[in-house]
Amino acid sequence: MRNLILDIFSLRRAQSKHIGTAMASKYVKSGLTLPEAIDIREKIRYAFEYDKIYKSNTLCLNDLSAYINKDRYKVSQVLNEYLSKNFYSLINQYRIAEAKDLLLNHPFLSVKAVMYEVGFNSKTSFYSAFKKETGVSPNDFRSLTGSFAS
Repeated sequence: MRNLILDIFSLRRAQSKHIGTAMASKYVKSGLTLPEAIDIREKIRYAFEYDKIYKSNTLCLNDLSAYINKDRYKVSQVLNEYLSKNFYSLINQYRIAEAKDLLLNHPFLSVKAVMYEVGFNSKTSFYSAFKKETGVSPNDFRSLTGSFAS
Protein backbone atom coordinates (compact mmCIF):
# COMPACT_ATOMS: atom_id res chain seq x y z
CA MET A 1 0.00 0.00 0.00
CA ARG A 2 2.83 2.38 0.91
CA ASN A 3 4.50 1.72 -2.45
CA LEU A 4 1.22 2.41 -4.26
CA ILE A 5 0.88 5.78 -2.53
CA LEU A 6 4.50 6.65 -3.29
CA ASP A 7 3.97 5.67 -6.93
CA ILE A 8 0.91 7.92 -7.16
CA PHE A 9 2.79 10.89 -5.68
CA SER A 10 5.73 10.27 -7.99
CA LEU A 11 3.42 10.13 -10.99
CA ARG A 12 1.71 13.38 -9.96
CA ARG A 13 5.06 15.09 -9.45
CA ALA A 14 6.22 13.93 -12.88
CA GLN A 15 2.97 15.09 -14.51
CA SER A 16 3.20 18.44 -12.74
CA LYS A 17 6.80 18.87 -13.85
CA HIS A 18 5.85 17.96 -17.43
CA ILE A 19 2.94 20.42 -17.43
CA GLY A 20 5.17 23.16 -16.00
CA THR A 21 7.80 22.46 -18.66
CA ALA A 22 5.21 22.45 -21.43
CA MET A 23 3.78 25.74 -20.16
CA ALA A 24 7.23 27.29 -19.90
CA SER A 25 8.15 26.20 -23.42
CA LYS A 26 4.83 27.51 -24.78
CA TYR A 27 5.61 31.01 -23.51
CA VAL A 28 9.40 30.97 -23.74
CA LYS A 29 9.47 33.73 -26.39
CA SER A 30 6.57 35.84 -25.11
CA GLY A 31 8.69 38.56 -23.54
CA LEU A 32 6.23 39.01 -20.68
CA THR A 33 7.96 40.49 -17.65
CA LEU A 34 6.81 39.98 -14.08
CA PRO A 35 5.80 43.65 -13.59
CA GLU A 36 3.82 43.51 -16.84
CA ALA A 37 2.15 40.26 -15.76
CA ILE A 38 1.16 41.81 -12.43
CA ASP A 39 -0.22 44.86 -14.23
CA ILE A 40 -2.26 42.67 -16.60
CA ARG A 41 -3.52 40.53 -13.71
CA GLU A 42 -4.71 43.62 -11.84
CA LYS A 43 -6.40 45.06 -14.92
CA ILE A 44 -8.21 41.76 -15.49
CA ARG A 45 -9.30 41.69 -11.85
CA TYR A 46 -10.55 45.27 -12.04
CA ALA A 47 -12.40 44.64 -15.32
CA PHE A 48 -14.18 41.65 -13.81
CA GLU A 49 -14.78 42.78 -10.22
CA TYR A 50 -15.61 46.46 -10.73
CA ASP A 51 -16.62 46.88 -14.36
CA LYS A 52 -18.28 43.43 -14.44
CA ILE A 53 -17.46 42.90 -18.10
CA TYR A 54 -18.31 39.20 -17.69
CA LYS A 55 -21.98 40.19 -17.94
CA SER A 56 -21.58 40.66 -21.69
CA ASN A 57 -22.87 37.49 -23.31
CA THR A 58 -20.52 37.99 -26.26
CA LEU A 59 -17.33 38.54 -24.26
CA CYS A 60 -14.29 36.75 -25.64
CA LEU A 61 -10.55 36.86 -25.00
CA ASN A 62 -10.07 39.43 -27.78
CA ASP A 63 -12.64 41.71 -26.13
CA LEU A 64 -10.95 41.41 -22.73
CA SER A 65 -7.56 42.16 -24.30
CA ALA A 66 -8.93 45.22 -26.06
CA TYR A 67 -10.74 46.35 -22.91
CA ILE A 68 -7.55 46.36 -20.83
CA ASN A 69 -5.45 47.46 -23.83
CA LYS A 70 -3.00 44.56 -23.71
CA ASP A 71 -1.86 41.99 -26.26
CA ARG A 72 -4.13 38.95 -26.48
CA TYR A 73 -1.28 36.45 -26.14
CA LYS A 74 0.02 38.16 -23.00
CA VAL A 75 -3.46 38.22 -21.45
CA SER A 76 -3.80 34.52 -22.25
CA GLN A 77 -0.41 33.82 -20.69
CA VAL A 78 -1.32 35.68 -17.50
CA LEU A 79 -4.59 33.76 -17.25
CA ASN A 80 -2.85 30.43 -17.70
CA GLU A 81 0.33 30.99 -15.71
CA TYR A 82 -0.60 33.49 -13.03
CA LEU A 83 -4.27 32.73 -12.46
CA SER A 84 -4.09 29.02 -13.38
CA LYS A 85 -7.31 29.32 -15.40
CA ASN A 86 -8.32 29.57 -18.99
CA PHE A 87 -10.52 32.45 -20.12
CA TYR A 88 -13.78 30.51 -19.94
CA SER A 89 -13.06 29.12 -16.47
CA LEU A 90 -12.43 32.64 -15.21
CA ILE A 91 -15.52 34.13 -16.81
CA ASN A 92 -17.70 31.30 -15.49
CA GLN A 93 -16.27 31.73 -11.99
CA TYR A 94 -17.41 35.37 -11.92
CA ARG A 95 -20.74 34.66 -13.58
CA ILE A 96 -21.61 31.86 -11.16
CA ALA A 97 -20.56 33.93 -8.12
CA GLU A 98 -22.94 36.68 -9.21
CA ALA A 99 -25.67 34.16 -10.05
CA LYS A 100 -25.40 32.71 -6.53
CA ASP A 101 -25.75 36.19 -5.06
CA LEU A 102 -28.79 36.97 -7.23
CA LEU A 103 -30.44 33.64 -6.44
CA LEU A 104 -30.03 34.27 -2.71
CA ASN A 105 -30.84 37.96 -2.53
CA HIS A 106 -33.46 38.36 -5.26
CA PRO A 107 -35.93 35.51 -4.88
CA PHE A 108 -38.38 37.22 -7.22
CA LEU A 109 -35.98 36.79 -10.16
CA SER A 110 -36.46 33.61 -12.15
CA VAL A 111 -33.49 31.35 -12.72
CA LYS A 112 -33.73 32.19 -16.42
CA ALA A 113 -33.57 35.93 -15.64
CA VAL A 114 -30.53 35.33 -13.45
CA MET A 115 -28.92 33.32 -16.25
CA TYR A 116 -29.27 36.22 -18.72
CA GLU A 117 -28.32 38.85 -16.13
CA VAL A 118 -24.92 37.26 -15.48
CA GLY A 119 -24.07 36.77 -19.16
CA PHE A 120 -25.10 33.26 -20.14
CA ASN A 121 -26.96 32.67 -23.42
CA SER A 122 -27.82 29.03 -22.93
CA LYS A 123 -29.69 27.28 -20.14
CA THR A 124 -27.58 24.17 -20.72
CA SER A 125 -24.26 25.98 -20.35
CA PHE A 126 -25.54 27.91 -17.32
CA TYR A 127 -26.76 24.80 -15.51
CA SER A 128 -23.60 22.91 -16.40
CA ALA A 129 -21.28 25.68 -15.18
CA PHE A 130 -23.39 26.25 -12.07
CA LYS A 131 -23.41 22.59 -11.13
CA LYS A 132 -19.67 22.30 -11.78
CA GLU A 133 -18.99 25.23 -9.45
CA THR A 134 -21.50 24.45 -6.69
CA GLY A 135 -22.38 20.78 -7.02
CA VAL A 136 -26.10 21.53 -7.33
CA SER A 137 -28.48 23.05 -9.86
CA PRO A 138 -29.48 26.73 -9.55
CA ASN A 139 -32.98 25.73 -8.38
CA ASP A 140 -31.59 23.37 -5.75
CA PHE A 141 -29.09 26.02 -4.64
CA ARG A 142 -31.89 28.52 -4.14
CA SER A 143 -34.01 25.96 -2.27
CA LEU A 144 -31.19 24.76 -0.04
CA THR A 145 -29.74 28.15 0.80
CA GLY A 146 -33.15 29.83 1.03
CA SER A 147 -34.09 27.48 3.83
CA PHE A 148 -31.00 28.57 5.80
CA ALA A 149 -31.75 32.25 5.30
CA SER A 150 -35.22 31.94 6.84
